[in-house]
Formats: sequence, structure tokens, C-alpha cells
Amino acid sequence: MVSPYARHFSRSIGRPGAPFHCAAHSHHAWPDVTLDAQVAAWDLAAEKLDHKWDHVFGTVMPEAQSHLARLLSLPDPNTITFGPNTHSFVVRLLSSFPAGRPVRILTTSSEFMSFSRQTTRMEEDGLVKLSRIHVEPFESFEERFAEAARKGGHDLVFFSHAFYDSGFRVNTLKEIVASVSNPATLVVIDGYHGFMAVPTDLSTIADRAFYLAGGYKFGMSGEGVCFLHCPPGHASRPRDTGWYAGFTALGDGANGVPYPTDGARFLGATFDVSGLYRFNAVQNWLAREGLTVAGMLEYGRGIERAFLAELARVRGIVTPSQLMVPWEERRSRFLAFRTEKAGEITASLAARDIIVDYRADRLRFGFSIYHDEDDARRMARALAS
Repeated sequence: MVSPYARHFSRSIGRPGAPFHCAAHSHHAWPDVTLDAQVAAWDLAAEKLDHKWDHVFGTVMPEAQSHLARLLSLPDPNTITFGPNTHSFVVRLLSSFPAGRPVRILTTSSEFMSFSRQTTRMEEDGLVKLSRIHVEPFESFEERFAEAARKGGHDLVFFSHAFYDSGFRVNTLKEIVASVSNPATLVVIDGYHGFMAVPTDLSTIADRAFYLAGGYKFGMSGEGVCFLHCPPGHASRPRDTGWYAGFTALGDGANGVPYPTDGARFLGATFDVSGLYRFNAVQNWLAREGLTVAGMLEYGRGIERAFLAELARVRGIVTPSQLMVPWEERRSRFLAFRTEKAGEITASLAARDIIVDYRADRLRFGFSIYHDEDDARRMARALAS
């Protein structure tokens, strides 16, 4: 059976000569509706010139905020701000702490490089003190991390909703956030590998935790459309400030460095906003098709099950026993297998125009709505051969 949604990707994975793409968790193919959105961004810039920003700030951004508030069950869309990448938000958050002593950070052993590389470099110069909790064994991670947070003594608690190197998903966001008793401690959730992969409800922690993610993966809208939910009253004056954070005061000649109180306090500076157009187009297309995050997850689980069943049958170089997170309820929407041959396998498949990816000894596969069960079996047989 051919995926009923594959036709919406005719210009990417559906074009003649396209590679066999099984890395939706890393770089999701763009649906066709994003082309018209990209052109619309260009047309507006050509027509409005300097005044395009009135439309961007007045229409495009509010629409994207409303989509995100719905997807994440956030009570106020205005707590959401946008930027070109999540690293810019990480740096801005780190700049929110007082100078004079190292920032004390509780985090994990498996954070993505946008955070781990930056903080490790700062650790070298004594600017931060890092306490890292190992994610494995997965069965006890949430309890161990919450206990470390409960002990206090941290300026920042930073952890992923779903971990990029395994797919393991944290199901106790509310409990971990509640374990941070000091109201001055910033709590930040990196949601990038869970956003639009699994249903996410932030309603009970929206007033306490930051949440950052973007559209590059299961958001289906490419790079340049990252966002940060900013709980009111936390980190009100980041030292790394862009002039967009003072956009509303631009014509007033305000003295000093004023900040808005909503999410706009974390805005940076000029960036390409075409990603916002693509994101809005994807959300409107999904609504027309009746596709929800929960529905796409269930569809994807069916593909994963077919893949794992075929892997077991063909008994190739990778087997289901190597799957790092075998429990569906604890996994994001991709499969990670531990194998020392992860790099070799990825290169071998790439030579045959089959795209997967790896991180160290983790071989990763991401199936999406443009796949079907025949694709899953084809992928398993390609591994066997």
C-alpha cells in the first residue's frame, strides 16, 4: 500500500531520481505546500520593501504563535518568540545570569550540541559548572534527574524532552519541573527531537519552564524557524539582546535598554523569516488533511513495527535486539540502534542512494507520513544485503 500522503511530497522525496529517504527525524522532507509559501515570502518582500516587517510582525508571526500555542497547549501565544536556530536561544538564556560567578547547571549526558558544545566550552574557562546526569539506564533516568534537581543549588536545569542519541522520551515533564523548588532557577526543556513527533502538553508548566524547538525535523518546515516559549517573569533582561527585542520602542527614542514582558524579550536581530511562512503553510495543510500529531505518530508506529518485524525476519547486520528504546511509550518518533558499525552502515547505504544517519555508535532511522509498510520492509532488506 502506497502512503496516502506521499503525493504531497512530489517535489522532494517523490521526484524522479530522489534518494530513498529514511531520516525524517534529522531533516524532514518539505511538503509541496512550502514552495508557494517560500514564493509568498519573496513576493511580499519585493512588493512591500521596508514595510514587509509590518506584515511579518502583525500577521505572519501571530499566526505561527497561534499554531504553536495549539500544538503545545500553551495558554498565551505571546510567550512564544522566534529565531534562526536554537543555539541563539541557548546563548541568550545563558546571558541572563548575573556576572561574577560561574553559572551552576544541572543537565544530562545526552544533550544536543547546540547546548552541550557551548556549555562544555564555557566550562573550560570556568564560566559554568556542569553537573551531568547519565541518561542510561533509561528506566531510572527520570527519578535520578528529579532527585538531583530536588537537591537544589542550580541556576539552570536543562534537559531534553526526547534525546537525540537514543530517542528516549521523558514522560514526566511536570514532575521534573516541580522538583525544582527555587523559583530563581531557570528550567529549560529542549523539545526539538519531540516537537510534532509526539503529542506535547505544556499547559501545566507553561508558567515555569522554557521550551525550545524548531521546524527542521517533524515540523516539516525546514531551517530558520526555531522558537522559544518564555514563561512570564523569568529571565526578564538577557544580556545578549538583539535589537528586535526593542522593536516596539524603535520609534520612541527610548532611553536605556527596555525589554517587553512577553516572549519578545528573547528576540534577536534580523533573520530570514521565510521559514515562518513555510511553517504556517504546513500547519494549514495538516489541518485541511485532518492530520494531528497523535495521528501521525500512530501512522509512524505502524511503519516502525513493519520495519522491526522485517529486521527480525531477515536477520541482517542490525537486529531488533540492538534497538536502544524498545518501548513505544518511551520513544520519540525515530529508531536508534547501538552498533559499532553505525558509520560504516550509513556510508554503505548512502552509496546506494539510501539516506539514514548516525551519531557515534547510534544508527538512526526516522519514518514519516510519506513512508508506507513496503518502504519499511525495503529498508530492512537493504540492511540485510
